[in-house]
Amino acid sequence: MKKPILVVLAAGIGSRYGGIKQMEQFGSHGEVLLDYSVFDALRGGFGKVVFIIRRDLEKDFREAVLARMEGSVEYELAFQELDSLIPPDILAEAKKNGRTKPWGTAHALLCAASAVDAPFAAINADDFYGREAFAAMGGFLAGPDLKDGAIVPYKLEPTLSPVGTVARGVCEVKDGYLVSIDELTAIEKKDGVIFNTASDGARRELEPGTPVSMNFLGYPHSILPKFKQYFDEFIAASGRELKSECYLPKASDWFIKNNYLKMRALHADAEWFGVTYKEDKQAAIERLKALTSQGVYPAPLWG
Repeated sequence: MKKPILVVLAAGIGSRYGGIKQMEQFGSHGEVLLDYSVFDALRGGFGKVVFIIRRDLEKDFREAVLARMEGSVEYELAFQELDSLIPPDILAEAKKNGRTKPWGTAHALLCAASAVDAPFAAINADDFYGREAFAAMGGFLAGPDLKDGAIVPYKLEPTLSPVGTVARGVCEVKDGYLVSIDELTAIEKKDGVIFNTASDGARRELEPGTPVSMNFLGYPHSILPKFKQYFDEFIAASGRELKSECYLPKASDWFIKNNYLKMRALHADAEWFGVTYKEDKQAAIERLKALTSQGVYPAPLWG
């Protein structure tokens, strides 16, 4: 049986962050955040990594990230572009409407489908998920006769940024399974209250311990045709729009509601941190320094 594959979503520009987060240095030897995810994935049982990037980033990505891992990691590159997998008529109309960015994380995953031939998990390149999370997901995906998917949910409050709003997939979990994911795009904490503000101005308060998706989602290989179906339907309905995005959590919610896939909520006492904004960077650097001094990670990471 093939080892699980880690699919790293690294094509995003990072509009709120103001730069290319995927290549920002956080470790003492130039490591970026995804170095730690890949390191944790390998010791959690994953066998190969597929990095999804933009073609214009390839040279920099190879120099800033892959050069450190060379010889230690089996990897492939996949590319997500504006015209990837999009019907010509829809692409032309989208461009006419001013679209310059691809269609989100589910689009990215499909751009890597030809490199995925085993159970797989997707992660963001600019998040730190913790070694416990990769151990839980790697163990799950390596199980015999895998039919279900899985998510590693995190508690909402520690995933907020003190600087501004964040987007999170709010999860409903029952009896160890994911019931639904509701993608909320403007969550913040003010005066001790956590809430999301919808596009119509409606405010929804959320509990600090609400489980949320941080795009750490695992799937059996057999689900890829359903991903294609979901994306094709999305593009037909919304592909012409300027800012529409096809999210992995929304695709997962669609799988669940249509009985295409059950998704387990894996328990992992894992720490998450990330960098939505520039101001989040220093805290991440300090935390990685502490984890390294505790012996959780070697320095340099790739010896």
